[in-house]
Amino acid sequence: MKYLTRLIDATRYSWAGIFTAMRKEPAFQTEVAILPFAIIGAFYFGDTTLEKLLLVVSWMFVLIVELLNSAIEAVVDRIGTERHELSGAAKDMGSAAVHLSLVTAAIIWAVIVF
Repeated sequence: MKYLTRLIDATRYSWAGIFTAMRKEPAFQTEVAILPFAIIGAFYFGDTTLEKLLLVVSWMFVLIVELLNSAIEAVVDRIGTERHELSGAAKDMGSAAVHLSLVTAAIIWAVIVF
């Protein structure tokens, strides 16, 4: 029973994180707005089930990395507002991770579509 309670709590916290990102993170909002088009495009451009799955999962990967980047930024901002080399590096690396996820998704889309 405690495992079910833990699962329910974890699910609630996860949805709270998604809703927070939807309210406060413009980049996440934009990426979520693109998701329906990515799903429709996957069914249009993907010939096989695997291709359709890759097209959708590549965009979900972008959302996951964006959530992690937002979490890093929130923690860094919570620690303090003064400029610090490590804070800047953490934020830059999170941003780089988002960029690489977008490049990865673009490559997957380009290979499958073209």
